[in-house]
Amino acid sequence: MLPALYVVVLVCLCGLAAGASHIPAYASLAGRSDEEIALFMRNHPTPGAQPPPPPIKDTSSKLVNDRLHPWLPLLPGQIRGVCPGLNTLASHGWLPRSGVATPGQIVTAVQEGFNMGSDLAQIVTYAAMLVDGNHLTNLLSIGAKSRLTGPDPPQPALVGGLNTHGVFEGDASLTRGDAFFGDNHSFNESLFDEIVATSQQFGGGKYNLTVAAEVRFNRLVASEQSNPEFFFGFPRFGTAYAEAAFPLTFFIGGPAEDNVPTNLNASLDLDVMKGFFRDSRMPKNFHRREGPLGLDIIGGALGFLSDAHPFPPGFNTGAGNYTIDQRAVDILTGNAEIDLLCALYLTFVNTTIELYPRPTGLLRKSIAVNLHNLYLPLVAVNDSAGCPEQFPFGKF
Repeated sequence: MLPALYVVVLVCLCGLAAGASHIPAYASLAGRSDEEIALFMRNHPTPGAQPPPPPIKDTSSKLVNDRLHPWLPLLPGQIRGVCPGLNTLASHGWLPRSGVATPGQIVTAVQEGFNMGSDLAQIVTYAAMLVDGNHLTNLLSIGAKSRLTGPDPPQPALVGGLNTHGVFEGDASLTRGDAFFGDNHSFNESLFDEIVATSQQFGGGKYNLTVAAEVRFNRLVASEQSNPEFFFGFPRFGTAYAEAAFPLTFFIGGPAEDNVPTNLNASLDLDVMKGFFRDSRMPKNFHRREGPLGLDIIGGALGFLSDAHPFPPGFNTGAGNYTIDQRAVDILTGNAEIDLLCALYLTFVNTTIELYPRPTGLLRKSIAVNLHNLYLPLVAVNDSAGCPEQFPFGKF
């Protein structure tokens, strides 16, 4: 009979090995022990973080639902998540159909498939990578873990992927439920029916910017009244308005002469919209927009949506008990020492520090590289003197 102490040690070691061996290659390593990370590195290729790809050269309208990128139904184990745009790019092969990609692949795919500006693409991708991706394998899931990857690890470890609540995904989604109620990633037919009804009332049966403002506000009110853990602070404040505007900027396409204008005076057919949101599918003959849409254009749409029905950033402490975040309000109204983009950058810096308090070696260097990748497009449109780059993980 084995001595009791030996049994305890053996169980602990076997449990550690099993847990580390089940970490998906795309999963965040936040909350993992040094021993788990070391074992993970012995079992996976670890190229580490890479610099972002350059902007695409051809930004004209072109057919993207083409013979090289046909829509295919999901196979077992393939991953989709909360972002209809990324889901669609994966289902058409602009991203790996597995739903697991490098940040560079995502930055390039959203440009090639939708003509998203490289600055906006880089901000969205590397913000997600910092908190949801695997810095060692340089992989990110566009959704959740696969059912084939074993049980979830204990908190504070993250499974990884854009479905992780409170980092990229957030409350009051247009077509997904709040995480508090159990499912934050599946298409919700009832919520889409609300979009249809609002479009009939305000948009002549189509989704436009006026409809987007109404839908955005209605979902915020519904979550504030029903979700005791409703959160609408940074960074969710920005992504909530962006997700309402993105269908008008990236999901309207046809032959070049009929393509979406560079302004936002556009209307989206609801059947086309549902195809993207529910089926991850581009309509036949879908062309990407003419010219890239980046930070210089999207700001006007976000301002329109937030001004139509002001809803200050804050959070619930019980359903219907909303507390306004005054510091966030000051940032948004220009009454703070930093502007919105800098505040978002610092939010992700601080979140990353909380997730990785003591990284070492390649993991530390890779986190530093990805923080720099996030900072590059921000400083391009910001005053670097007013928003200096942070180096909590050292320079590389």
